[in-house]
Amino acid sequence: MEPKHQKHAALARPDLGEFGRHELGILGAPCGVIKDLAARLLPLLTPALRVAYIDADHAAGDEAADGGAGGADAILQAGAAAELTDKIHFRRLDLRRGMDKFIQPQWLNEQSLVLVNGNHFRARQQVVIIDPRKPLDKKLDRLTDVRLVLLSEGQTELPAVLRNHLPNAAEVPVLPLADTDAIAAWAQQWLREQQPPLRGLVLTGGRSQRMQQDKSRLRYHQREQREHAAALLAPLCQDVLISCRPDQAADVPAGLTALPDQFLDLGPMSGLLTAFRHDPNAAWLVVACDLPFLTEATLRHLVQHRHAGRVATAFQSPDNEFPEPLITIWEPRSYPVLLQFLALGYSCPRKALINSDIELLPAPAPQELRNVNTPAERAAAQQELGIR
Repeated sequence: MEPKHQKHAALARPDLGEFGRHELGILGAPCGVIKDLAARLLPLLTPALRVAYIDADHAAGDEAADGGAGGADAILQAGAAAELTDKIHFRRLDLRRGMDKFIQPQWLNEQSLVLVNGNHFRARQQVVIIDPRKPLDKKLDRLTDVRLVLLSEGQTELPAVLRNHLPNAAEVPVLPLADTDAIAAWAQQWLREQQPPLRGLVLTGGRSQRMQQDKSRLRYHQREQREHAAALLAPLCQDVLISCRPDQAADVPAGLTALPDQFLDLGPMSGLLTAFRHDPNAAWLVVACDLPFLTEATLRHLVQHRHAGRVATAFQSPDNEFPEPLITIWEPRSYPVLLQFLALGYSCPRKALINSDIELLPAPAPQELRNVNTPAERAAAQQELGIR
């Protein structure tokens, strides 16, 4: 029997909800109560997180149903597909385009958390408010993964309809709706628990033209630099892959796993994009192969100060204010960011970091971030490391 024809490439897909990777639909109370809760939480969450709120406009919907503009201003009514307004302190973009499962995650990709009015929209995880004004019996189909229950004033227990619906009702935490601090603390802890796994990537696919020999195969520490870098990453990551050109894959030493580039001739961007194509749901701790002074202690500092709610966590270069892109933890949400920069004609990972919401750290030992790219720099590095 002939093998079944596969029409499309079998790509690993990001693990997304309706609006983003981490979303909470809030339902069970009037819309005003839900919006008030979001407004109370935002000042406590936004110092460290990017948070979006998704809601519907009843008045605009009613007006549109009666033949009105539905909230669109004169320019959109005149036929414009989009209107970008610079309000000096912030910008507003209005689009005449429907929301769907493809465009929503694009718009909200850089958000750490999306809070959703669950009365109008579905979300992958839910927060349920117990409020007698909004009985839950007609919304049980939306309660697919309840993570928190909030009791409004006068409520002391879960209603029977909810206890019967939730298989793990006894395990779901319950808080007072009025306790904003406790709810914010729960949300922050929940996000920490959702932190993507960390995988290691050693970049070895460069041409080493200035060094005139393969930098990944130089020996500063009794073994090839690619092996040394992998050993530094191993205690900090669930596994480590060696990013390389396809023609290098057969020469990767035993015990190491090669990840040949699938995006070609893009410099370090080739390895980054290939890693995310391989696993778009992991964060990648990326290290270049030309860093003989780098230690596990510095990498551990990076991991301990990782901010999974941002696009990436990087060290600031000791030479300027810019981030070092090749000693960086790239979170899953950086994948579409990198692809977007590539679509605009840029293959520089540093440019993506500079123009994204990242956690930028001072290096605990700036001298360890020093690249060695030429024979003269190699000789100096060997002398400093005591290599004869």
